[in-house]
Amino acid sequence: MFKKTKRSDNIIAMSGHSKWANIKRKKEVTDSKKSKIFSKMSKLISVAAKSGSDPDSNPKLRLAVERAKEARMPKDNIDRAIAKGSGQGGNISFSEVIYEGFGPNGEAFYIKGLTDNINRTVAEIRNIFNKHGGSLGGLGSTSYIFSPDPDNPSYMVDVSKEDAEKLEALLEEIDDHDDVQDVYVNFELPDEE
Repeated sequence: MFKKTKRSDNIIAMSGHSKWANIKRKKEVTDSKKSKIFSKMSKLISVAAKSGSDPDSNPKLRLAVERAKEARMPKDNIDRAIAKGSGQGGNISFSEVIYEGFGPNGEAFYIKGLTDNINRTVAEIRNIFNKHGGSLGGLGSTSYIFSPDPDNPSYMVDVSKEDAEKLEALLEEIDDHDDVQDVYVNFELPDEE
């Protein structure tokens, strides 16, 4: 009934199991990242589709669709997001929000997001800032630094290597939040050597 196996057969079997486990773990991480990106893109498309469901006549929607295609989002997901935004695919409504905050040493953060529950999102963003030694600011507290072009703040601050780790963790956690679309800061993290 049972076949005797050599010890080396067991090692090979375990090796195969370990290899699959490693592949599976890497795939789960990759799929999780894709899911977050697709979720963010869907919200962006849905909000843009409120002004019209035709990308040719709606430049905001066209840009959102192009960004989704660059992220390799499937066409079915794009079509569903357009339908949802134009009122055909349900009554979930997303609102555009802007949050402003400060890092542990006063570094400026300007955050754009889309949410279906403003109160929940502001509480979660405030919690992230507090956890990392920063604070959520009021309306206009950092916008003057990022106006008119958020990609080019009016001034930059230097960050020490010690502070860079804290800021990187804060920045990463804010960017990973499902409702956050874009995060702008007035500092650059030093290159690791």
